[in-house]
Amino acid sequence: MVKIEPFEVEQWFDRLENTPGVLNVAETCAASVSYDDLVHLCEDKTLPDPLRRSQKLTYGAIRGSEQLRQRVASLFGRASEAEPLPAGNVIITQGAIGANFLLFYTLIGPGDHVICVYPTYQQLYSVPESLGAEVSLWRLKEENGYVPVVEELEGLVRSNTKMIVINNPNNPTGSTMPKRVLEGIVAFAKQRGIIILSDEVYSPLYHSLPDGQDAPPSVLALGYEKTVATGSMSKAFSLAGIRLGWIASRDRSIIEAVAVARDYTTISVSQLDDQVASYALSQPVMRPLLSRNMALAKTNLALLSAFIERHATVCSWVKPTAGTTALVQFKKKGVPVDDPKFVLDLLKTTNVLVMPANPCFGLGQDFKGFIRFGYVCETEVLIAGLEKLEQYVKEHLM
Repeated sequence: MVKIEPFEVEQWFDRLENTPGVLNVAETCAASVSYDDLVHLCEDKTLPDPLRRSQKLTYGAIRGSEQLRQRVASLFGRASEAEPLPAGNVIITQGAIGANFLLFYTLIGPGDHVICVYPTYQQLYSVPESLGAEVSLWRLKEENGYVPVVEELEGLVRSNTKMIVINNPNNPTGSTMPKRVLEGIVAFAKQRGIIILSDEVYSPLYHSLPDGQDAPPSVLALGYEKTVATGSMSKAFSLAGIRLGWIASRDRSIIEAVAVARDYTTISVSQLDDQVASYALSQPVMRPLLSRNMALAKTNLALLSAFIERHATVCSWVKPTAGTTALVQFKKKGVPVDDPKFVLDLLKTTNVLVMPANPCFGLGQDFKGFIRFGYVCETEVLIAGLEKLEQYVKEHLM
């Protein structure tokens, strides 16, 4: 039997997110939109309805429709001088979670070694371990803004290192790996023939970068063939409900290997999901959708930042620069709170839902007292949630 650790953040969500009347300030998708919202956002009112209602619902295009794969491929041209990615180097999956799992299932096994940034989405290190690989955690440090130090790879790499896993923007910290760091990782991996997997599910929500810092390119734009990027319609594009993601790689042999492995799992994605995603990634829809989500992220981050400034005696953080998540530490009289108990009591007394870093993103006591927020929800939800949290903090921590 395969030994796999419980996926803590998903277990916590499954137990708690449907609490009646919940104010969900833990959800990591930019506030979701409806099908009607997409049509309303579209800048070109002559664009036909994406749902082809008369089309028979067969398995459809096994790797994803040509139109959708072309539109996904075009996402990787940002800030890039590299050759455009061919549509054939993209495969459509059931969300980014399906993309990541399929990649590990295809490429990683006993005898392999994986280096993975930490903290990050637990799937990225627990699944390789479940497949028999050894995993070394590349620990991101608060004092470095949760940006990895490339020189530390020398102390982590082994002769059997097969993959380096990164997450940009990072979940749960909201940090951004700048281009120079990505270039350093690529140079290190290229010298040793190591595959790089970059989970880019929160890209391109680079909404709060420091002045003078440009949004980083995808890892696929940096001139190394053995790079793989995953993403989805869930986070930056507000469409978690269509369960659609992708794997893209400069190495066509990786895509072909994934396609063979997928025959044993999902075969294809829903034609309906494919059609809605294609529509959402068309320029007349994607432009206003991303503009809406960037504005929402900036507005809501300012609200969360003001809350933390008002309560600086009990709250601290590294302010996020991208994505939809923030990692905040709460203390009482200088001592970190017991974050799981804090989360459960907060939900019980106020109906506000956030996520504990331990055990959802930390091993042991690595992030004691830290809480992960998903702050790019509807602004009114965040305002109501912060008002209740403020009262709770005053009564219990101050």
